Amino acid sequence: MNKNLQTAILASLHAGKVIMQVYDTSFNVELKDDKSPLTEADKQANDVINSYLVKTEIPIISEENKEIDYLIRKNWETCWIVDPVDGTKEFIKRNGEFTVNIALVECGKPTLGVIYVPASKTLYVADTTTKTAFKANLQTHETTIEEIMKLAVNLEPKKANSNPVQVVGSRSHMSQETLDFIETIKQNGKKVEVVSKGSSLKFCLVAEGNADVYPRFAPTMEWDTAAGHAICDAVGINIISKKTNQPLLYNKENLLNPWFLVSQ
Repeated sequence: MNKNLQTAILASLHAGKVIMQVYDTSFNVELKDDKSPLTEADKQANDVINSYLVKTEIPIISEENKEIDYLIRKNWETCWIVDPVDGTKEFIKRNGEFTVNIALVECGKPTLGVIYVPASKTLYVADTTTKTAFKANLQTHETTIEEIMKLAVNLEPKKANSNPVQVVGSRSHMSQETLDFIETIKQNGKKVEVVSKGSSLKFCLVAEGNADVYPRFAPTMEWDTAAGHAICDAVGINIISKKTNQPLLYNKENLLNPWFLVSQ
């Protein structure tokens, strides 16, 4: 296995351990400048992940690191993109649907991706170069790489043209654009079933065959999507920008993503 991928896996597991230690306490919630929530879990997980990734001597973009000026970043051919706790709102709700996201990006494209679900100890891993992606259900956050490989089950998306079409979305509130997208599917003679998950697990639903399509017509940042992008790409799922009609790119001057569609 790729050495950088091994490092990312171990970083995610260690981060997951400290996240769950906070999860089991009466933690405080702060608000960042953009009004998004921040907990001690975000901070501790970020410190843990940085301690692993810094050893690779590859620069790091993390939601919880100080943002580095694009005049410097534009010279990076390779970088890590990290969200220590994706789905902090889910973490605060204690519903288990939060993840650790770590991706390696080369020339704007995610090549390695790790998504770890600390509450269930579920690990998703992908290498787009070898087109391999797997899921492993772990017993402990301290699982070794060798043990993970024994538990690995390859991810397989659904076959195209399924009916009903399973669309990833919110059960309680969807944008008009998403409702219009669903209506288009119905007009093509298909039934629609809405499936819902928090955080980057939405990408995993499509990659492992539990959904057909994920329309994201709302703001996301690069650290929300890079790891999921790698996992989907490794199994032949496309993540297409609605702005350019091309795959999403990373380490852009503006780290905000355009709207996008995840599908075969």
